Amino acid sequence: MSEKTLVGYDRKDLRKGATKQLRRDGMIPAVIYGKNESKPVYIEAKEFDRKFHHISENTLITIKISRKKHDVLIKDYQENHLKNYMVHLDFYEVEQGKLLRTNIPVHLEGDAKGVKEGGLLEQTLHEVEVECTPKDIPEQFTLDISNLDMGESLHVEALEIPEGVRLITDPEYTLVTITAPRAEVEEEEGAEEVSSEPEVIGEAKEEAAEEDE
Repeated sequence: MSEKTLVGYDRKDLRKGATKQLRRDGMIPAVIYGKNESKPVYIEAKEFDRKFHHISENTLITIKISRKKHDVLIKDYQENHLKNYMVHLDFYEVEQGKLLRTNIPVHLEGDAKGVKEGGLLEQTLHEVEVECTPKDIPEQFTLDISNLDMGESLHVEALEIPEGVRLITDPEYTLVTITAPRAEVEEEEGAEEVSSEPEVIGEAKEEAAEEDE
């Protein structure tokens, strides 16, 4: 399980102008959603950017506010892609020892046989949902596709699920498949169309013979 620590500060002024000023000062406005209440906070943008190169909802984060610690997961976020900065973060607080549901990314490992033969790799599912306690949250699932051949697929059931983790996503869902290149498919379809033409020609000749009689 991946864990990170952030320093947070209470956000008391919730007016729009104050929130904009926080961003200008290099802060990220945020909210921690607890079991019974929500807590407005803010964190330093530089610290967040340094520790989070990409955002994942399965990373357990400890936010320290004064002397109190909050164990949270990222629930949602708003990002300005044009100016490349985080606009807002939503966290939800978790309870140690209590079951929760979250999505875990699936990482493919190895070079598939089918790809080496010219096939196309299609990953149709990039993450799966699981249920577990915070301490048992997997960082990712790794799936070896080295032996995957042309026309073959691997499903969710192929993942190795560790003890203490229950899979929620349907085990029969397809994770990855190797398909033939489009050009080959078109050639096969074209060959089928050509092979059907002699029958049509034959029928035309019979009709012509009937007319001569």
